[in-house]
Amino acid sequence: MRFTLKQLRYFVVAGEMSSVTKAAESLHVSQPSISSAILHLEDVTGLQLFVRHHAQGLSLTPSGQQFIRKAKQLLGEADGLAHYASTLGHEVAGSLRIVGFPTFTPILMPLLMKRFTDVYPSVNVQCDEKHQKDIIQDLHDGRYELALTYDLQLPNDIEFEPLLEFPPYAVVAKDHPLADQDEVSLRDLAEHPMVLLDWPMSREYFFSLFLSLDLEPDFAYQAQSLGMVRGLVANGFGYSLFNTPLANNLALDGTEFKAIPLTEKLRPLRMGVARLAQYRLTPAADAFIKQLEAHCSSLSETVFTDSRFFEALR
Repeated sequence: MRFTLKQLRYFVVAGEMSSVTKAAESLHVSQPSISSAILHLEDVTGLQLFVRHHAQGLSLTPSGQQFIRKAKQLLGEADGLAHYASTLGHEVAGSLRIVGFPTFTPILMPLLMKRFTDVYPSVNVQCDEKHQKDIIQDLHDGRYELALTYDLQLPNDIEFEPLLEFPPYAVVAKDHPLADQDEVSLRDLAEHPMVLLDWPMSREYFFSLFLSLDLEPDFAYQAQSLGMVRGLVANGFGYSLFNTPLANNLALDGTEFKAIPLTEKLRPLRMGVARLAQYRLTPAADAFIKQLEAHCSSLSETVFTDSRFFEALR
């Protein structure tokens, strides 16, 4: 090998911080050590990894961005190998970083994390919540090993294993003109004001449902959180469309709303586990996926709009 893991680590930290000075402070080494490692990597690879900005730090070149992803993967595998050697390969251990889509991650992940760490107490599981655009970017950047997300505009270099399907349904206030119906048409809903969950890629999905029926929705209100959408719906500002399993039909202020199935057979969102293609899973990630598969196979996606989903969840 023409470079060392230490040189790779110096490069990765400098790239993440966009600064030799900050990297040196973080790693408690001298600035020349960081600069020398970067210059050596550029020399042996023949790549320009950074653009140097006078008095303004560094920025990764396109080649540098690709190289840093591979470097992070190699460093992660090296750390895993070191732990494997220390435990003789008999223990699933180490760190596991997961990112999840905000609609269902709070429903599924806390219980899954508890069950997983009960079985594998030597694994430190961290789970963040982000929108789809950020999930895709962070998988590419190597910040997370796994993602629990929907099949929304995933690029070809991200592998996706579907686990559950969540079809859309309507939510309305208890006194909404359509609240007494057992099921409701999207065509009938389109005549009323809508409260839109205005997240990147989510808004395009909901709009595509109307577009598939040549309908024009009235996006009267937009909200940036599920809690706000529920509150606006329950207080009569309009209906909304959800895919998320419901534990109850209450807004955060205690006001009730009603969930109603749609008459149309519209494209559901598939929830599953995503990871960067060709990325070798650590033992912890592999064990977590197996538990997730077993857990989701026990859930019925046909009862996700009422409490029976949560009874099955437990």
